[in-house]
Amino acid sequence: MPETTGTLTVPGAALHYQVRGTGPLLLISQSGEGDADRTVDLVGHLADSHTVVTYDRRGLSRSRLGAPGRGATLAEHADDVHRLLASLTDAPALVLGCSLGAVIGLHAAVRHPGQIRTLIAHEPVAPRLLPDGERALHERELTTLQDLYLHEGLAAALPEIARSLGIDPAAADREPGLTPQPMNARRVANFDYFIRHDFTAIIRDTLDTAALRSVSTRIVPAAGRTTPRTVFDYRAVTALAALLGREPQELPGGHNGNTTHPRAYATRIREILAVED
Repeated sequence: MPETTGTLTVPGAALHYQVRGTGPLLLISQSGEGDADRTVDLVGHLADSHTVVTYDRRGLSRSRLGAPGRGATLAEHADDVHRLLASLTDAPALVLGCSLGAVIGLHAAVRHPGQIRTLIAHEPVAPRLLPDGERALHERELTTLQDLYLHEGLAAALPEIARSLGIDPAAADREPGLTPQPMNARRVANFDYFIRHDFTAIIRDTLDTAALRSVSTRIVPAAGRTTPRTVFDYRAVTALAALLGREPQELPGGHNGNTTHPRAYATRIREILAVED
């Protein structure tokens, strides 16, 4: 199925985006350093039922910054999502938000009522969802990880970031035939922006968690089947579920199930989106 690409000018940046498929519009708001290509396998399994939109978050890959080196707040990232959706559709959209992308989706749901019909929030990295003491603990953890990267580099920081999120990079539990995601120069640069700037945005987050109870968006908290129940991201999604009075939905794989189990993950996404409540 052919893919189209485009560039959208937003305040302070120009966003690269990609569109593939047919059916209701589904935006994937990516995790971590992930750009529009991160979920190429997942998109391939969703494009027969949805018009799937992916994009390079500002500061990553092909999205250009007006002031290179400047970070963005999560509210600014959410405004980018708002403007991208508004440029592509007049109808309420579907959003799959993963990790950082889930927090961006939560901000967009609060700030732009009616624009998102359903948000699947997969393990949002949102300390603000947690009780004060736990929130402060994980904000300090993010600061420590950021400092580790700045002083010792990516090779030292990546294993600790994976540990904090319950990710096992060596896990053999993954579907066959995945598109390789090598640690090339582009990914290294994306990790640099993500850790330097988006970690700071998470630590300084201003998400109005109480407002999430009354948004028009159907928010579906979701967690990976193999994500350890003690880690930060799982604690955050269970807190979101409790806030909304919902049970978390289980998705294949762990924190990165969208890339390790794209076929099974796509099946669960379609099942969740098919249910209206």
